[in-house]
Amino acid sequence: MIRTTHTVTLDQGSLDIAVDREGETGRPFLLLHGGGGPQTVAPFAALLAGEHPAAVHVPVHPGFGGTERPEWLADVRTLAQVYARLLEILDLRDVVVVGNSIGGWTAAELAALGSDRIGAVVLANAVGIEVPGHPIAETFGLTPVELSRLSFFDPSKFRFDPNALTDELRAVMAGNQQALRAYSGPFEMADPTLPDRLAKVAHPVLVAWGEGDEIVDAPYGRAYAAAVPGAEFRLLPGTGHMPQVETPAEFLPVVWDFAQAHREG
Repeated sequence: MIRTTHTVTLDQGSLDIAVDREGETGRPFLLLHGGGGPQTVAPFAALLAGEHPAAVHVPVHPGFGGTERPEWLADVRTLAQVYARLLEILDLRDVVVVGNSIGGWTAAELAALGSDRIGAVVLANAVGIEVPGHPIAETFGLTPVELSRLSFFDPSKFRFDPNALTDELRAVMAGNQQALRAYSGPFEMADPTLPDRLAKVAHPVLVAWGEGDEIVDAPYGRAYAAAVPGAEFRLLPGTGHMPQVETPAEFLPVVWDFAQAHREG
């Protein structure tokens, strides 16, 4: 994996974005991580680039992984504007944007911006909307073990040993949580105005959902797909909130086949 840093400038100010890349040539992908940080998508990026002709770009959301987040960057909608500008800086076209959890919310906002550099969008267990009767689980304050029970179809395969954490890792995790709180906004993981923007999305969108997700359940996912004109919905059996972590081999063809079905030319 190669890491580069790019300076992005918006009207609000400038910031540096760290971008990891797997693969040199092929279809460009922008892989957006969730609240667990870039390590929740890094192995999937390597798998994707290893199995297919793909150049996979994995930006680190500012504030995650020990990176800096300016005070003006405090919501997902602005984060999406940062990534729209990043696509221009990297000069990527026909990009497949894949986002998980809050990364999925960011991908949805990016799709709503209507960039002509985007070819297709995959939302994997995304948050960001409000669905009556299907609330997003409150995860702030949960222990890693409690969070694992909500996140995985089979949490026994992802046991967490807190004694293995170094002081440096604890500091990074605390920074991740602080950034996640900032991005989540006053409604905590949702923006009531997002559905109005989703209704105008013209990009091909796939909403993929782990059936065992107890953070955002499958009916929530179906409502997400219904909010986007022409979006497809795919229920993923035997997996939870992070299919790219729990069942990457099964999730890979879902992503790749959708990308292949929607490409320029």
